[in-house]
Amino acid sequence: MSVTLPSSVDAWREVRARRSFQGQLPLSAFKRLCEVLASPEGDVAYELDFGKDDILGISYVAVRAKVSPTLICQRSLEPFQLPVEVDTRLGLIVDEREEASLPEGYEALLLEQDGKMDLLAAIEDELLLALPLVPVNPDYELPEEITGSDEEDVPSSPEASDNPFAALRGLIK
Repeated sequence: MSVTLPSSVDAWREVRARRSFQGQLPLSAFKRLCEVLASPEGDVAYELDFGKDDILGISYVAVRAKVSPTLICQRSLEPFQLPVEVDTRLGLIVDEREEASLPEGYEALLLEQDGKMDLLAAIEDELLLALPLVPVNPDYELPEEITGSDEEDVPSSPEASDNPFAALRGLIK
């Protein structure tokens, strides 16, 4: 297990060695991720485990990451922290046709023939996919003036709710 995260590794070599990487990185290290966040403050705890499925023979990297980034709620337009947790198994492929042969539970990660892999980018991609498209603070409730009072929506008499044209009946006679 390694605590430092190299910028690039040979994925096939890491699979053969069944290498693991574990540690923490500042959110500011993830440039694309920071573009969608309200603040680059905080740390990402990550684990990367390379291996080969003994039964299916599929080379993979298991990506696990935890972070609580600050997002802007699209309902209140206020910042809030949303815990995000990623646990994905990426099947390593070199040809797009190999993607169809990956079993359920594996996501495809297309590598070059030389097997070079950017570990930071792999973690960042999975975190970006885990973020909501429209962030909404789950603890935020709309103000009453927007939602309105429930008493105004209730009809005053049962006849009015039975037939919306009841008032017009009197005009026809």
